[in-house]
Amino acid sequence: MTEHPSTDIPERLFDDPEAEARWTERFTARRTSLPGWAEDAPDRNLYVSNASGVWEVYAWDRATDTHRQVTDRPNGTYHGTLTPDGERIWWFADTDGDEFGTWVAEPFAGRAQGTEPEPGVPGTHAGYPAGLQVGSKIVALGMSTDDGTTIWTAPLGGDPTVLYQHENDAGAGSLSKDERLLSIAHSEHGDSRHPALRVLRVADGSTVAEKWDGEGKGLESIGFAPIAGDPRLLVLHERRGREELLIWDVEADTESLLEFDLPGEIVADWYPDGSGLLVVHTHQSRNTLYRYDFANGELSALDIPKGTVGSASARPDGTIEYSWSSAGRPPVVRAMSPDGSDRVLLEPAGHKPAPSQDLEDAFVPGEGGPVHALIARPEGAEGPLPTVFLLHGGPHAADEDRFSAYRAVWLDAGFAVVHVNYRGSTGYGSVWRDAIEGRPGLTELEDVAVVQDWAVQSGLADPERCVVNGASWGGYLTLLALGTQPERWAAGVAGVPVADYVAAYEDEMEPLRAYDRALFGGSPEELPALYKECSPLTYVDAVRAPVLVLAGENDPRCPIRQIENYLERLAERGAKYEVYRYDAGHGSLVVAETIKQTAAEVAFTRRVLGL
Repeated sequence: MTEHPSTDIPERLFDDPEAEARWTERFTARRTSLPGWAEDAPDRNLYVSNASGVWEVYAWDRATDTHRQVTDRPNGTYHGTLTPDGERIWWFADTDGDEFGTWVAEPFAGRAQGTEPEPGVPGTHAGYPAGLQVGSKIVALGMSTDDGTTIWTAPLGGDPTVLYQHENDAGAGSLSKDERLLSIAHSEHGDSRHPALRVLRVADGSTVAEKWDGEGKGLESIGFAPIAGDPRLLVLHERRGREELLIWDVEADTESLLEFDLPGEIVADWYPDGSGLLVVHTHQSRNTLYRYDFANGELSALDIPKGTVGSASARPDGTIEYSWSSAGRPPVVRAMSPDGSDRVLLEPAGHKPAPSQDLEDAFVPGEGGPVHALIARPEGAEGPLPTVFLLHGGPHAADEDRFSAYRAVWLDAGFAVVHVNYRGSTGYGSVWRDAIEGRPGLTELEDVAVVQDWAVQSGLADPERCVVNGASWGGYLTLLALGTQPERWAAGVAGVPVADYVAAYEDEMEPLRAYDRALFGGSPEELPALYKECSPLTYVDAVRAPVLVLAGENDPRCPIRQIENYLERLAERGAKYEVYRYDAGHGSLVVAETIKQTAAEVAFTRRVLGL
């Protein structure tokens, strides 16, 4: 095997000590997720934080205002939940970030010294997580492997029973308050990107109700009404070409559509007493919050600043807790009382991250319609500027008006930053999201190209110093862009990319194989020409810009072998490239590792561009 050239990790990015401290402190500043609370014990809370330098699970007892680090693992922990009584914490234990593992449980107060957490449901096998619903008496647990998806139910502390099993992708959705009913999402129709719903009786696995909106229209179970005996299920649908809400009485098999006069897309969750819904509205990369009251049918806006809500929930006393940030202002967890007063709920100790630049909007005409781009430039800088085009992962995700330490360091380094919410992005309707079906990668890059043309013609971007950059799906688009649009790019940075699509399909986790079959319309065996057309490996000989590739040794999503295939081809033709490999999975939860990779990316790009 070729020994590929390793990239340099600079000791510092900036000569100015204040600038150097500012960018690293944005990453090391302590952050927390929105705390989740135990359904029947709201003072028992769980959140994830980077306070230790690694993202781990923390417990918070509000009654005593005490915090405890629950997990402590080399590559971090990101998934945890509480039992309804708040007595036990469940968290997902994988190996070195490979996402394959089991659920384990321990007391809220902590394990005895020297002991290990207990298996959550003994008798179930390891896998990739496919849903977990922990009730007061019953647990429903889903796992995915190469053989498909299995969903078990078990009495807490009892033996599991297989409730559902299928070779296609599926997941445990929502457990009713009385724990009689379980919703599952499934793709027995062959399209995991647009799942159907089924509600099963926990007692015997029999079907209560089915709902499928047909080809190209997915459904998502949000949650049952928080009232014992209430069979209403809140569902996300896309019948009108965007994400909206309906309430499904699964026992009567009747539904009520909730139609709000708002542009963009909607998601929501129940108020704990079932009296209304907390609605999160997304439009043009920003969020607003509303309360929908069932009694009078009124939708009332909640007064929050302009920006992005990471998550939000309603407490039993009516307080709305939400995580919020904007491009210019760092993240914070806030609480809004029923009287409308707003305060910081959870503010970790330690230094605070420096603010950054706000984002501007541009809507650039494209083949599929206006392409929304978000633009930031260094303070006081005039164009044309070296410009990095940051392509988000997913592909079904979107760049938003939220704080990013990663974006901020590029701005500090003198680059303009352009985010492109290309076709395939969420938040712009079903047609926009699904426009990449049958031709993924190449479709998105048509939108990237028109935005780059706009950036050059508007005087923002220097055409000789445009950089394409992304991770995961964004890394895939980066390598594909370097090969199919070589004249546009002076450098590329591809993190954990799909590089050889056929080999990636062979090695990736089964839920992603199902996703790829839905995206392409079949497997590589069925559609070899299409997979070849959409694979970066096909165009590797056309790459002429230097490229940095970052790869995780244990990545189940974009596995290492297919990246090696691409690097070997670069080596064979003497291309200019550098490599950074790290011992984790699809990204890292270790703050120091993130800083190291960021420094490598910025330093590589500046060196290539002669900056």
